[in-house]
Amino acid sequence: MTLSIAPLIDAFTAAFNRNDLDAVMAAFAEDAEYRPGDGSTHRGRAAIRQAFAPQFAGAFGAMRFDPEDQLVDEVARKAALRWICRHDFTGAHGRRMSRLLKLALRARHGTRVGWHGVDVFHFDAAGKITGKYTYASYDRPKLERGLGVAL
Repeated sequence: MTLSIAPLIDAFTAAFNRNDLDAVMAAFAEDAEYRPGDGSTHRGRAAIRQAFAPQFAGAFGAMRFDPEDQLVDEVARKAALRWICRHDFTGAHGRRMSRLLKLALRARHGTRVGWHGVDVFHFDAAGKITGKYTYASYDRPKLERGLGVAL
């Protein structure tokens, strides 16, 4: 029997968009690997949780990932998801951001921005993520005002 990966990716993305770190972490295998695209590697749930913590604490405003394309190889237990990451720096959404970062982003890009990226996922036979590999302009994403629609 082949594992159905598409619903796992949908549930994982939905957990991110609900800002539910516990649900996101439940999707990972204990020994999973996460490479966020900045040159670092995080191994194991504790390290991955620590890498995600600032985002879920609102350090970058409210964030939402909107899928654009999804490719799934059920037999190999791999998937690729192309997405737009949208940020909202308005009101309460931006209150946990550094004041300087918020001012700089607002001055240059406005209060809502977005950028493109791709995640490649590897799964084990139980449907847990064993690898999440992000490909994007992580350090300097091309922020676009037009992609920052309301969350």
